[in-house]
Formats: sequence, C-alpha cells, structure tokens
Amino acid sequence: MSVTFEHKKNGINTENEMKRRIAEIRRDFPILNRKVNDKPLVYLDNGASTQMPKQVIDTISAYHTYHHSNVHRGVHTLSQESTDLYEEARETLKKYINASSTKEIIFTSGTTDSINLVMHSYAKKFLKKGDKILVSNMEHHANIVPWYMLSKSHDVEIVVIPITDSGELDLDTFHDLLDDDVKIVAVNHVSNALGTINPIEKITETCRERGIITVVDGAQACAHLTVDVQTLGCDFYAFSGHKMHGPTGTGLLYGRKELLDVMDPYRGGGDMILSVSFDEIIYNEAPFKFEAGTPAIAQVIGMGAAAKYINEQDKKFIHSYEQKLLEYATDKVSDVPGLKIIGTAENKISLISFIIDGVHPHDIGTILDEEAVAVRTGHHCAQPVMQRYGIPATTRASMSFYNTFEEIDALVLALKKVTDLFDVN
Repeated sequence: MSVTFEHKKNGINTENEMKRRIAEIRRDFPILNRKVNDKPLVYLDNGASTQMPKQVIDTISAYHTYHHSNVHRGVHTLSQESTDLYEEARETLKKYINASSTKEIIFTSGTTDSINLVMHSYAKKFLKKGDKILVSNMEHHANIVPWYMLSKSHDVEIVVIPITDSGELDLDTFHDLLDDDVKIVAVNHVSNALGTINPIEKITETCRERGIITVVDGAQACAHLTVDVQTLGCDFYAFSGHKMHGPTGTGLLYGRKELLDVMDPYRGGGDMILSVSFDEIIYNEAPFKFEAGTPAIAQVIGMGAAAKYINEQDKKFIHSYEQKLLEYATDKVSDVPGLKIIGTAENKISLISFIIDGVHPHDIGTILDEEAVAVRTGHHCAQPVMQRYGIPATTRASMSFYNTFEEIDALVLALKKVTDLFDVN
C-alpha cells in the first residue's frame, strides 16, 4: 500500500511520519486494542458513536473518584469543585464552537433533546397556523419528528427541500421554496446517511435576509469539521458528546442569546428558577433556565474533556488525513463486485454508504462482524433518504482519525467474502 499524503510540519513530509502520528493517536484509544472473534477490531461505526480516548475516560473517572457532588447547590468543597469542573466544560465548549458567550451554551442529553428544546421553547411560542418549516430530505429523524409533532399541534406546514442524485441539497429549489410563510429552516451540517457537507453559511445568509430562523443539526460535523457558529451565522446549532469522542447522554444546544432570552423553559424543576411560590415563579436566565434538575455532571465534564482533546490535535493534519481515508476507501470499495455507493457529493466527510446487489445490508453487517469489522446497517434513522433512493437500507462505513488504510483493506477483504458467499458478480 502506498498513499500520497501532502502534509508538512517541522520539515517532515513522509508517509512514515503520517503512520507514526496516527499510531500515536491510536494509543490514546484503549478499545482499539481489543479483538472480536479472535481478530483485531476494525471500528468503522464512528457515525453512530465515536470511541473515547483515555484522557476522557480518566477525566470522568477522576470526577467520580475525587469530586462527585451536585452542582450549583452546595457551599462545601466537593460541590464547589464539581461546579467549577462543570462550568469549565461549558467554557471549553463555548470556545470549541466559538460562541460569543457561555450564556449561549445549553447542556442537553444530545442532539435530539436539543432540537426538541428549540421546538418546544421557541417554535411553539412564535409559530402560528399557516407558517412553514423547511426541512431537508437528508435529515436524521431527530430533525424531522419534532417538527412533525409541531405540525400536528399547531397546524404548521412542513415543506421538504429535495436532494440531488449525488446527495446534495437542491439549492435552486430551496430558494424557490422560500416565501413569507417560511419561519424556520431545519437542516443538518453533515448528513449521517450520505456524508454530505452542506453549505450552511450560504443557507443562513439567505435566511437572515428574510428573517428566517435556522436550526442546524451538527451531530456529524462536530468531530470532523471546525465549527464556528458565528461564522456559520446560524440561530441554533445542536450536537452530541458521543459523536465527538465523549460520553453518551450529553449534548449541546447553541442559541443566539437574544433568542434564548425570549424563549420559555422547556422543563420545570430545580436550578432553572430564581424563586418559587404558589403565587409566582421567576425563572433563571439562560442557559440555566433550560437545565432543570440534576444534570449529567460526569458526562458533561467528559464532553468538555473530549472537546479539549480534539482541540489539542493538529486539525489541518486530521482533516487532510480523513480526506485521504475517504479517497482511499472510495477507490477500494468501488472494486467490490455489485457494490454501489449511495451519496457521491463532492464535499463529504469520511463516510461511505453503499448497497451490494442482491445482498441485504443486515447480512453484510453480520458477515463483516464475523471478520471483526464493525459497520452500521439499516436506514440510519434517515428513512426519507432511503425512500429518495428507492432502497430499504444501506451499509455505512464511517471513519475517524484513528482509522488506518490497513483497516480499509480489511473492510474490502470482508466485503469480498460477502460477495463470494452470495455469488455476486
């Protein structure tokens, strides 16, 4: 195997240096050392959940070992330490997406919870009968179902932005769909089913000119792209910790402060109030008015550690390397008999969805698992995408910066076992 890799740092520009740096990264991820079915694990399901480095694992363990206590409530040392760690994570994540203030950073349980918060706290308050929400045809269910629920309760209309055969947004039709009734545009930054990177800055610029609110699902972008919400110009941006090498059960909603200030709380309970009586309740300010109850303290601290870990990497190197992985994998899987890639946008993250003639994706996934190759099969919580291409499901291989070209070779060998078994020519 020979891979051309153009990256120069400290005078070094060699394939051996590339391999050395990736091997160094891989040492941070203990799970990559394990075996499945007596074979080395090849983990290519990063679109579902990324693995955690030991730095994140150790941070979570240290919290439980030395600092565990509730936040924002106690005057004793442990509570103050926990609160400091929790709010340090908020500051870290503010910097991670370049928000203008920590008051714009709301901790949630994940992308799904974040988008539901926007639907309940903003859309229910400000949308009325006859208003429209534009939702792209490539959305995860998390950016469809809440708007569907709103359409039923408030009689607003969902209008679909179509996608092209290559898996890109049809921007001409998008512009044609914009009229005075459109109040929200909900679109993902990166498609979890296709890998397409959408032109968010262009979309938000158009929407701002018309006074339309933009809600961006950034779940698949947060680990692969440098996210700058001020440059993107979106009104809301949502993502999940477990998609960016952090723990599950954590998420973040960025919202412009002037919007958060006029929104009502999503849930009621402790810590989201300033005072309570049976006659009057005064809510806390953002972000706290949206964070009712005891939060996932250890997980949020772990999410902050994950953001710190990613920020400590050479992002130009990582982005270039992941693009080389994508190019290599695209080339190699294209040689597999009967294989067709679904989603061939020019601008993609390191993710490939595909079908093989006459073989159900679940069978592909099962056989690949026997070879210790972990991929995702199914509709990927993006059934409208499958309907768009007239297929029930795909197999998805999603790569991260700790994956290697040798692991792509292992994927291709396993796929050829599939085609041999099913006699695909």
